[in-house]
Amino acid sequence: MSNDLVVIKIENSIAEVYLNRVEKHNSLTLEMFSAIADAGQSLQENRDVRVAILYGAGPSFCAGLDFSLMTKILEQGSSGDAVIAALIGKSGQNENLAQRVAMIWQQVDFPVIAAIEGAAFGGGFQIAMGCDFRIASPDAKFSIMELHYGLVPDMGITKTLPGILRKDQALELALTARQFDAREALQLGVVTKIEKDYLGKARELAAEISARSPDAVRGCKKLFNTAWKSSQDESLELEALIQGRLLGSPDQREAVLAALEKRSARF
Repeated sequence: MSNDLVVIKIENSIAEVYLNRVEKHNSLTLEMFSAIADAGQSLQENRDVRVAILYGAGPSFCAGLDFSLMTKILEQGSSGDAVIAALIGKSGQNENLAQRVAMIWQQVDFPVIAAIEGAAFGGGFQIAMGCDFRIASPDAKFSIMELHYGLVPDMGITKTLPGILRKDQALELALTARQFDAREALQLGVVTKIEKDYLGKARELAAEISARSPDAVRGCKKLFNTAWKSSQDESLELEALIQGRLLGSPDQREAVLAALEKRSARF
């Protein structure tokens, strides 16, 4: 599924998803929120996808909330209320639309790589944090910008940041809303790597992952995402459960045979 705002291309089981509001640095309108959430859901339903790369067309990853949407939110009466309800009303789901555009990349069962150039501000930062890896260009800039506009950071940041930053580090970035560069982001652990050819490196990593057993890759993502926030007993139980499903499976047999025969596995 693609539209003009979010474009999806799938080749060799690798999905490339790019945000496509180039003239607005991929800033987030209500339509953009919906398009990103729909893109993630459509990929989750596609069993051929083994890994995804998420990036922004043009000079920025995503510059955060579009000012036109901010203006609509501030409107008095039913118009502003409707926009607020669309963004943060749950409508019977576990998360609201604003949260879903970041958390969907955690929820899909395949790894997601954010390839980041230029601005990743506010909502753009939160979307990047929802991904499993973040490969940044040297000129990438980051900011937890919400307090600059009188808001608290949301979009699932209270679930994605605790495994990466200490509370005082996260709080300092949030309360100051300051911009920080790729080098500091790497020191903090916010990005996985800095690469001049950031998209090329993301594609290289995606190709390496897609060559592995799809079932083992999905199991590994689920295990690590769960174990990082579970008790020891829960983590060990999940390890055994996932491993039990993989041992002796067709893909696992193929992985072993390929290793013994010194050839590439065919999954």
